[in-house]
Amino acid sequence: MSRHQWKNLNTQQVGTYAEYFVKMELTMHGFQVYSTEVDDRGIDFVARRESGPFIEVQVKSLRSMGYVFMQKTKFSLRPHTYLALCLFAEGQEPKVFLIPSVAWLAPNAIFVDRKYDAQGQTSKPEWGLNVSKRNMPTLSQYSFESIINTLAVQTDG
Repeated sequence: MSRHQWKNLNTQQVGTYAEYFVKMELTMHGFQVYSTEVDDRGIDFVARRESGPFIEVQVKSLRSMGYVFMQKTKFSLRPHTYLALCLFAEGQEPKVFLIPSVAWLAPNAIFVDRKYDAQGQTSKPEWGLNVSKRNMPTLSQYSFESIINTLAVQTDG
């Protein structure tokens, strides 16, 4: 079996792979990664560079374009909270985006604010992300390499 055959994994396996992949990428960039004992607050792990602040990371994964969301009660919009999004394409290493939660402070067609406060709506309020080919140019500014380099400058400076 060749590597990166994501269709052979179930949803839970892909999600677990995404979380470990992001942890290892951060480690390779000099971050110390600390896993949470219980995932009841929506944060999958925290990480920090030697001299910098902790960042909180929630990881989501998609095997194709689509929509991911985080419950508002478990994903706070604050400067050191990030969504790590892993996009899986058959035969390729995951493409990772590291999106600061504050991107949702100005909701739009990509960064969605769903309140679900109308009569009869029972879903919990959520922050969503529309991932499509059309939205990839906007999302590219949040590529892992770009954001990690910015974080490195902030913590090393």
